[in-house]
Amino acid sequence: MRRNAVRLILAGLVALAAVLAGVGAPAQAAVPDSPAVTYTNPIAEQRADPHIYKHTDGYYYFTATVPAYDRIVLRRATTIQGLSTAQEVTIWTKHSSGVMGAHIWAPEIHFIDGKWYVYFAAGSTSDVWAIRMYVLEGTGANPLTATWAEKGQIKTTWESFSLDSTTFVVNGVRYLAWAQRNPSEDNNTSLFIARMTNPWTISGTAAEISQPTLSWETVGYKVNEGPALIQHGGKVFMTYSASATDANYCLGMLTASATADLTDPASWTKGTQPVFTSNASTSQYGPGHNSFTVSEDGKSDILVYHDRSYKDITGDPLNDPNRRTRVQKVYWKADGTPDFGIPVADGVTPQRFSSYNYADRFIRHWEYRARIEANVSPLADSQFRVVTGLAGTGTVSLESAGFPGYYLRHKNFEVWLEKNDGTSAFASDASFYRRAGLADSAGVSYESYNYAGRYVRHYNYVLYVQTPSTATDKGDATFYAQ
Repeated sequence: MRRNAVRLILAGLVALAAVLAGVGAPAQAAVPDSPAVTYTNPIAEQRADPHIYKHTDGYYYFTATVPAYDRIVLRRATTIQGLSTAQEVTIWTKHSSGVMGAHIWAPEIHFIDGKWYVYFAAGSTSDVWAIRMYVLEGTGANPLTATWAEKGQIKTTWESFSLDSTTFVVNGVRYLAWAQRNPSEDNNTSLFIARMTNPWTISGTAAEISQPTLSWETVGYKVNEGPALIQHGGKVFMTYSASATDANYCLGMLTASATADLTDPASWTKGTQPVFTSNASTSQYGPGHNSFTVSEDGKSDILVYHDRSYKDITGDPLNDPNRRTRVQKVYWKADGTPDFGIPVADGVTPQRFSSYNYADRFIRHWEYRARIEANVSPLADSQFRVVTGLAGTGTVSLESAGFPGYYLRHKNFEVWLEKNDGTSAFASDASFYRRAGLADSAGVSYESYNYAGRYVRHYNYVLYVQTPSTATDKGDATFYAQ
């Protein structure tokens, strides 16, 4: 008994020593489930209300509002970037008189039960503001060459201004969501949802799930419109656009459980603040009317939206043709909610870099000092555009997403975010050679351009350029692009 007791005590001491030895030790991160994807914006000039649908045939299908408001166009490519140069085909043109004769707006394309469907809004030649929702049905494998038939108007509770219909399936149930003028309310449009009996018919009573009441929803016009749905982690998130279609245009968001009755207004919770707004630093104004798609590898959610590159508009914003289609990656917070960040600058979209040793920590700048940190807010503080190195010769530089023109550079071997001053010294300090990860070739390590053998690494969560020697050093100098 005494011998067994001694053995138990010794075993306990060994276990305790192992635990103590592990305190503060990093746990090697797994390669992220959602690796980095980058695109070059804009995807399409003068294309508003964009909708990109990834089909099982390997193609992305893209449709959007054209400035003339007179037709429905469609293009396809095997990559999102490829849509920029893909041939565009007109699949339907407005009627010469009567309904569907004016203001052809916000088309969306979907594949349902073996056929293609395009949802769109249109006015009448006798009243261009008599906007209603309509559906086209396409027969054929390729919608660019399909035979299209008009299925008519989607009938709702009232004959009133209605637009921006979108369809989706949650838990095996197909729904339609849209924006409509409720005659009993003092606003322009509210959001509604209903189940569907077929792709052009709703069933039951439509439920109103949001109306514009908050200050940022009522600038210029009192608007909730352009609903779009994304599902993640047992929840559904419905983004929508609010306010006038100028620089005040922005995205709000509703949240519900995926197992809830989505036609019950009580199932939805509205955020008190917009989730995506104009950003003067990146010269992006009026981001809105979004949709969602997925990356080519299926591992990243992609936000699709339009905006303008300037703030001031002369005359009615609807007559300004320069809304353009853009895309950027959606990130997911630890609590399972989406983080859209800011509308990023034109050009290549940014990435995030997580630590090899600390999976939840990302490179970020805080008061211009570079470090790694979890749960970064605002998101843009942890996003960097990997651009051609300021020093050239095969190098790269890391430009802040939220502060264009500011780059990560080393100074006294500490890494800071600073504005490019145009000097050769800055260019050298802000340029790096991109190497395979020192601890994992699936990751990335950044070697200093002007100090060979020194790499960006974190130490006590702060970034330096140092010469890694131990396995821990090499892990601290390895990052995963996300």
